[in-house]
Amino acid sequence: MKLNPKSDTRAFTLIEIVIAAALMSLILVSAYLCFDAGIRGRRMIEPRVEVFQNARVAMALMTADLRSACPIPADFQFLGVHRTIGGMPGDNLEFATHNYTPRHDREGDFCEESFYLDKDPESGRFNLYRRRNPLLAPDPLSGGSREEIATGLLGARFEYFDGLDWYDTWGEITGAKRQTSNREQPNLSGMPEAVRITLWFDSDPEAKIGPDGEMPTNSPLVFQTVARLMLADSSQSSGSSDSSDNSTSSDQNNQGNSTGVEQ
Repeated sequence: MKLNPKSDTRAFTLIEIVIAAALMSLILVSAYLCFDAGIRGRRMIEPRVEVFQNARVAMALMTADLRSACPIPADFQFLGVHRTIGGMPGDNLEFATHNYTPRHDREGDFCEESFYLDKDPESGRFNLYRRRNPLLAPDPLSGGSREEIATGLLGARFEYFDGLDWYDTWGEITGAKRQTSNREQPNLSGMPEAVRITLWFDSDPEAKIGPDGEMPTNSPLVFQTVARLMLADSSQSSGSSDSSDNSTSSDQNNQGNSTGVEQ
């Protein structure tokens, strides 16, 4: 039996092997870049999703409480204080609300409430707290229990609308108007018609704070909403009726006095 010397022997040439290896390397590098981009995108999106969730919950809680806001049974009805923390607004808000479900005996659908920022000693960032006191206390600005409703804030601002203008502050602790000018100051008494809430959140809450307490330089995420106070009109109408009654009684007293003088 003779072997055929002309039998076909097929194999890859060196050029084909080099081209195949180059194509395989290109595919692997492209796959790695796509995978790395997906991982980086996930790392960037996941913290922001948590920030959006925190902002949504905080806005919903504050809006629901403000819609049922009512005057505090004290020298003032509604108190909004403007202050600054580290160059960012850190306002306080004090009021009462009917948006409360009784949990214990001798409680009603009423509680004194506060919103304020406080620094977290562990993370070095600010958290948003809500203080609630369902019992009538001698000092409505203290007492009760607090709960954390949002974390990783850089600032909080509350603005107040009286039907015409927006104000940075509202009310006075003493309950009396300042006689510093003849211009009417409607933001010193009663309740506002609406409250505009602005919250600044850290866009990268997982970033570490520097040893000197320096915050990261990432641009913050800003969330804003407006809550209308449903009981503001009744509060203002009652206040105006009280003032009209007082003015009427004073007029009657003046008339009586003048009549006595004429006699």
